[in-house]
Amino acid sequence: MRGLGNTVSRLVALRRTMHAVNANDDGRLDALTGFGTNPGELDARIYVPVNPPTALVVVLHGCTQSANVYDTGSGWSELAERHGFAVLFPQQRRSNNSNLCFNWYLPCDARRGRGEALSISQMVQHVAARYGLDRSQTFITGLSAGGAMTAVMVASYPELFAGGAIIAGLPFAGANSLPEALERMRGQGFPSRRELSARVRAAADHEGRPPALSVWHGTHDAIVDPANATAIVDQWRDLHGLGDVSGAVEAVAGHRRERWFDTRGRPVIERYDIRGMGHGTPLDTRDDHACGKAGPHMLDANICSTRLIANSWGLVAEGVEQREPFHGPKRLGAAVSPPGPMPFTTQSSSGVGAVIEDALRAAGLMR
Repeated sequence: MRGLGNTVSRLVALRRTMHAVNANDDGRLDALTGFGTNPGELDARIYVPVNPPTALVVVLHGCTQSANVYDTGSGWSELAERHGFAVLFPQQRRSNNSNLCFNWYLPCDARRGRGEALSISQMVQHVAARYGLDRSQTFITGLSAGGAMTAVMVASYPELFAGGAIIAGLPFAGANSLPEALERMRGQGFPSRRELSARVRAAADHEGRPPALSVWHGTHDAIVDPANATAIVDQWRDLHGLGDVSGAVEAVAGHRRERWFDTRGRPVIERYDIRGMGHGTPLDTRDDHACGKAGPHMLDANICSTRLIANSWGLVAEGVEQREPFHGPKRLGAAVSPPGPMPFTTQSSSGVGAVIEDALRAAGLMR
């Protein structure tokens, strides 16, 4: 009960600190309609540059956010305007999830050919067909529940994407129910590495090259435990034929990055551990490579994940990395545990069930 209570408390606190859904609606994004049967009943927004786009980036917002709020914070459409690619923002509806989380842990929404995952695939195929883009020019990223749904999409529809970037997310099919979702968010109870990889292999009928994967996580994340970043990397290492080989470690803007390469020397998996950061998207709003706008769960960490992710996909021409050898904890700060648990109390023991259910609904994990 204590572990569940801690997680629920953090989720409720997250909801209280986030932007209102329709805040900062500057009209930058256009509505996308007519993209398919939309069984997941999602909305969609899109940014298209003046000239025909050269690529497509799909961006999945986090809980309590809207497409516009996440775009303002992350700076994706600003980058797209300068570099000529389109950005598609699937958007959750409150009728699907009271806290606007994508339903990443429900098999009815998080599998190929079902619910929200099918709706997102329809959006992607519709936009790609409209602008003549293929898999090599199509990418996907997301934060938190959007990061977990990014894992769903690259696993279930690998033929659509050349690469994916998961920020503070969770592995594909690591949870298939609400109790399992809460346990995985606490970093507990993961299936074995072999089982996690097997679930990806069974997710789609596709024998081609798996999408490249970028994994980002704050070392102080108290909402989604950093153990999830390890689980995601482990889930995909065997798919890329990497086995137990360690990656190449270096520092980028003062944060640890580990990269794994295929037999041709191409990076296929990378992991960023953002030192001292909590739950959110890492930004750099102050230097020559600034991006986005800091706010709740859009965190200034002296590194622009938006630009670095786009750069890894070949969408940004100029050099953006500040690389140097990684010298371990002495240089970047020793790994530390997340802050202590938040208290969880109830009015009376007889009302425990009702209080938990109310909190879960407030946190967007119960309909």
